[in-house]
Amino acid sequence: MPAPNANLSALLSANKKHITPALGHLHDHIIVKGEGAKVWDEEDKEYIDFTAGIGVTNLGHSHPAVTAAVINQVQQVQHVQCSIAYSVPYLQLVENLLPIMPDKSLDTFFFWNSGAEAIEFAIKMTKRSTQRPNIICMQGGYHGRTYAASSITRSKTIYTLGSHTMGGVYATPFPYWHSLGVSPDTPEEELVAMAKTQLELLIKQQVAPSDVAAIFCEPVIGEGGYVPAPASWLRFLREFTTKHGMLLVIDEVQTGFGRTGKMWYSEHVEGFVPDVITFAKGLANGFPLSGIASRREIMEKQEPGTIGGTYAGNPVACAAAVAVTEVFKTQPILENVNARSAQLFETLNALKASPKTGNLIADVRGKGLMVAIEFRTDDELTLKGSTGPVPKDIGKRVQKKIIDQGIFVLTTSCFDTMRFIPPLVITEEEMATACKAITTAVEEVAREG
Repeated sequence: MPAPNANLSALLSANKKHITPALGHLHDHIIVKGEGAKVWDEEDKEYIDFTAGIGVTNLGHSHPAVTAAVINQVQQVQHVQCSIAYSVPYLQLVENLLPIMPDKSLDTFFFWNSGAEAIEFAIKMTKRSTQRPNIICMQGGYHGRTYAASSITRSKTIYTLGSHTMGGVYATPFPYWHSLGVSPDTPEEELVAMAKTQLELLIKQQVAPSDVAAIFCEPVIGEGGYVPAPASWLRFLREFTTKHGMLLVIDEVQTGFGRTGKMWYSEHVEGFVPDVITFAKGLANGFPLSGIASRREIMEKQEPGTIGGTYAGNPVACAAAVAVTEVFKTQPILENVNARSAQLFETLNALKASPKTGNLIADVRGKGLMVAIEFRTDDELTLKGSTGPVPKDIGKRVQKKIIDQGIFVLTTSCFDTMRFIPPLVITEEEMATACKAITTAVEEVAREG
């Protein structure tokens, strides 16, 4: 592994002050090597990366199959602009994606660079296809930080702070207890019933359904708190959009490519078929690539020239993505996701059930290796059995203690929530190490009060 490097430390010290202060950093060091679920910084400190680059390196850092594919492609051709000609990896990626899409009707693709760009195209395409001006999104949803994508993001106000956003956007509550102002113990069917009522009110009071092009929904609310959509909610959205002539866009940017234990979260809901799927993150295991898939009848309503991009569908990134799809075919990635998920949930549920730590925890939730623990806060809930003041900033304190033990973890949402998104190839031993660190951190915060 890398040895401490004084030259790199000097490089960091001299130049980090020239990086925009609008960009924060979890770790104020340089990552110089990554392998599997682990990374090392310039001081040779080793960490288990429970962030996976925010859900990107699903196959782990520097996966050998991805590395080999990228090296081979770089030696062939590095850039083929998508409007000028085809590249071999672009076509191979289409060929590999077709049989693994959640439904064979999703048979037409466009590849771009980031999840936000895929969302931008989805907004343009659904408006053009339906000839309708408005969009409905989910309260708590996150779709990106570019102009239109941030306009349909409702997880935090920071993403649109001080900027003018796109008009014609209406938000409806997701079936999440915070969004509906109820207890975290509220049964799922009640949450869905309340969310249905609010959506029906929206089209009666705020925007006519005939003016809505599409509903955008993450099947697991991501940056807004890692909240899985109940199957009944997704089925309702499918029925609702079909009834009113709207399109249903499912944003699988984070949930796609095995993150939730199946290739797509949509596969967890039998018979569920969206009109459009957007995807990115795990697609190319760290190389900038995103995609959008839909029916050809929808895609062909975009006239030639209305979509494109200098780097869209770059052949090197596509080669990485082809390698990713091949690894999923040949290795038991999904089996490992489900086994490690059970291991992680066992730890988190034990913390919630423990008399020592349970009063700190409002909710444990997620799917596969997209998991969250939400802590209680004094302005929302009264701690059960608490005789003293409610601890503040529980998540941040727990996060620091976990990082101090050599595990990178992230908080998320406007609520006190910690998210766990390790690489899908994390081993049983690495997961055990992380679970021990999580348990130790929560127990220490509980003792400190």
